[in-house]
Amino acid sequence: MSAFDVRDLLRVAGAPGASAEGLEAGSAAPPAEASRSMPAAPVSPVVLAGTLRLVEFGLVTGLGVALYGIQPVGIASFGPYYLTAILGTAIVTVALIQASGGYRVAALRDLLKTAPRLLGAWSMAFLAVAAILVFAKVAGQYSRVWLASYYGTGLATLLAGRFLLSRFVAAQMRQGRLDRRTAIVGGGPLAEDLIRALEGQADAGIRVVGFFDDRADDRAATVIAGYPKLGTVNDLVAYARSTRLDLVVFTLPIAAEDRLMQMLTKLWVLPIDIRLSAQATRLKLRPRAYSYIGEVPVLDVFDKPIADWDIVVKGIFDRVVAALMIVALAPVLITVALAVRLTSPGPILFRQKRHGFNNEIVEVLKFRSMYIDQCDYAAAQLVTRGDPRVTRVGRIIRKSSLDELPQLFNVLKGELSLVGPRPHAINARAANTLYDQVVDGYFARHRVKPGITGWAQVKGWRGETDTDDKIQRRVEHDLYYIENWSVLFDIKILLATPLSLFRTQNAY
Repeated sequence: MSAFDVRDLLRVAGAPGASAEGLEAGSAAPPAEASRSMPAAPVSPVVLAGTLRLVEFGLVTGLGVALYGIQPVGIASFGPYYLTAILGTAIVTVALIQASGGYRVAALRDLLKTAPRLLGAWSMAFLAVAAILVFAKVAGQYSRVWLASYYGTGLATLLAGRFLLSRFVAAQMRQGRLDRRTAIVGGGPLAEDLIRALEGQADAGIRVVGFFDDRADDRAATVIAGYPKLGTVNDLVAYARSTRLDLVVFTLPIAAEDRLMQMLTKLWVLPIDIRLSAQATRLKLRPRAYSYIGEVPVLDVFDKPIADWDIVVKGIFDRVVAALMIVALAPVLITVALAVRLTSPGPILFRQKRHGFNNEIVEVLKFRSMYIDQCDYAAAQLVTRGDPRVTRVGRIIRKSSLDELPQLFNVLKGELSLVGPRPHAINARAANTLYDQVVDGYFARHRVKPGITGWAQVKGWRGETDTDDKIQRRVEHDLYYIENWSVLFDIKILLATPLSLFRTQNAY
């Protein structure tokens, strides 16, 4: 059951009024925990473990080279023999630590349990490489002093690094940054069984925040396995908007298809992972059909669109390219700023609050294109052809999208991406109707950071949105981008953006 398959089902089964934001507006106030300060941003265990593999590989490799450099003069010259032995030792060591479970979060936080694994992996790696050298009849090419010092200092370096890492991991765990904050949907014995199973998975990194159930309190418990009922599924949407939530697990059986689809229609707009507990069904599938939370089997329904290494790669790409563009376009930025300043009184920059990732409010920067006393901060009225509110310079920079260039600084701050769904003003309307009331699932486009340019813009859907169809097509393109994201797709859109600026029929 892939996310794409469920999306298709939702399009077919989507009922009127399924817009998540509309449900939020009519739902009860968020639960008590949602009103507290936002929990610390999560640290991805996948990224942490991957980074550690690279660091330890680099340490082992660099140490071998450094030890050769301080050896007495007269030993064999540094060449293919030494380099092969060093790289072989580093590769085998990382592989053996991986095989022993040394890169799991539980191992990273407990040095006493990890130390024997490191000792075993490092020793076995040395024995394996030494055996290969003997059988290849090249052992005489290596200094015994170098080999002995490499073994001793290498083990000490790995242990020292893991000691420092264990302190770091312990601090992150105290802040809850390595836990996946998890909500359970559904009550009763199935929910209790799931919670007990998750609590028994100490290494799973799950922190249950509570459960949500659409049944009234007289039909369902208010506390299950020590966790409170936090509201209905409608409340869950509001909860996920106001506090950090990483995972939702349904305990409903697959047989409750209609009820399940109604709930998914409300929740798929959220940037979280959604799973269906396999404990809630008697249907037995092949082991490969399941994913696992610890040892608890679940069925994948929706995945967070960009997660783990994808977030790191996209973040680095955005900031590096944005910094280079600011330097390259500095003359253009200065020229436009002077033109705005000299042709109409008022500030150079226009700041407008817009919806960002997960409906968070971000202040987007633009070059001011309207007269200062007619600026529309709430976007209550669309800009149209010949709009008298727009200055002479404003007409030029709006048509060419030069007014958007200051958003490169939003990218550097991490508020926007270079590529993504365009951030719309909070009260933006199409034909006098709020966007989220025009398009069911409109807020699903906020599952990723908004961007300066996007797939909709390069396909011709930029500028005025005076009809329902225009915003509908924009959202369709935005969702296609989210489902098919890759760095290469971002590069393709960036390269296509300058050409798309020549299509100005809808840009005023």
